Amino acid sequence: MADRFRMRGTLAAGPLALALGLLLVAVATFVTTATAQFFEERFPFESRPQRGIFGAPPVAVPQRSADFSRAPASRKYEKNEAPDLSTVVVVGDSLADWLGFGLEQAFSESPEITVARRARAFSGLISSQGRLEVRGRNTDWVVTAADILAKEPANFVVMMIGLGDRDSIREPKPAAKSDSGAKPAAAGNPANPPQQADQAKPSDDEASQAEAQGADDDRPAQPRTATGAAEFKSERWVELYSKRIDETVAVLKSKGVPVFWVGLPPIRGTRSMSEVTFLNDLYRSRAEKAGIVYIDVWDGFVDESNRFTSQGPDFEGQIRRLRTSDGVHFTQAGARKLAHYVEREINRALAPTGPVAIALPVEPNADQPQGPATSGPGVAIPRPLAGPVIPLNATGERSEAEELAGASGARQSLTDAVASRVLVRGELLPAPAGRADDF
Repeated sequence: MADRFRMRGTLAAGPLALALGLLLVAVATFVTTATAQFFEERFPFESRPQRGIFGAPPVAVPQRSADFSRAPASRKYEKNEAPDLSTVVVVGDSLADWLGFGLEQAFSESPEITVARRARAFSGLISSQGRLEVRGRNTDWVVTAADILAKEPANFVVMMIGLGDRDSIREPKPAAKSDSGAKPAAAGNPANPPQQADQAKPSDDEASQAEAQGADDDRPAQPRTATGAAEFKSERWVELYSKRIDETVAVLKSKGVPVFWVGLPPIRGTRSMSEVTFLNDLYRSRAEKAGIVYIDVWDGFVDESNRFTSQGPDFEGQIRRLRTSDGVHFTQAGARKLAHYVEREINRALAPTGPVAIALPVEPNADQPQGPATSGPGVAIPRPLAGPVIPLNATGERSEAEELAGASGARQSLTDAVASRVLVRGELLPAPAGRADDF
């Protein structure tokens, strides 16, 4: 009898165990699918093929092409938000757009400062007849910057550009002398059909790939020896490009406000790192010659071996992903760290760093005529009521709170020379003539 009941219990537990197993498999499959969908929606560049239930063939997940050349949309900008509003105008290419986004986050708690993002993706300082006339590549920044600054109430101007300028410069050819009987070829002339000109122009996708150079070291070298073109890094190229930088700086300075030129960050790839370093040397030298501030951001986006790194400490010291998968542009954390360098310079410009001129009270004996009875070796000179006001904390040096990991370089001190000698170095000033300690 006991064996019969034991057999019935075993037969009844079989279907229950099978149902329980199927339920666990269903729950595990649901959790796996939901987790994969969660990561796919937030990290599309890290998506991997998903496998079906019970080892089914992998399911193809459609890859979405991400455009990192444009930062997230900014808040609506109003020119007349406040009468004493300080406006930071950011101009340049796609990297400048990410810089403007980071500055918006940096000044989000400062209602007296607003950021106007006026960047043009795929643009550069090279804008000759041979440039690609797609998207923003035909932007002439000498003309565009003058037009922007004429309309914007700018208090600071920030320029960051150069990503698409690693190319040859085509100089305009001199006009050829035509014969008296020859007629210029018209637009519809069969000798020069417009279809050939259209075929010579690269597509938008090719322009996008050219903008993100650096993510691939093995890309084929572009021909740079075309007729009438100055090869990149050649002496003629440096001469033409330096002239272009000087013209752009002159337009930015015409507003009469502080101008900051931000250097390029490192880009993934050995060749791209060399090209960006070459451009940064030009930007630094021309900025120093023009008397504007050059901001170096290189050390914030490399590792200890001065190599490109996509991850690193953000402006608060936390290890975050700073660069996107294309090896060129920034994540939101990287844009905020990039903006920290510019934010620091803007705050320095807003804070007083030198002697302050104030109205002094009228001396009691200032209107009385000075004669032998009121001046001389034996007559005491009245002490003035107030002297010049000098900020004692304006050392002009970088504090620990302003420093980022890897920052280097000293900054010129803006402290008054007399205050620095007495309060910093402890030197004594020469006593005025006639005073008791004048030996």
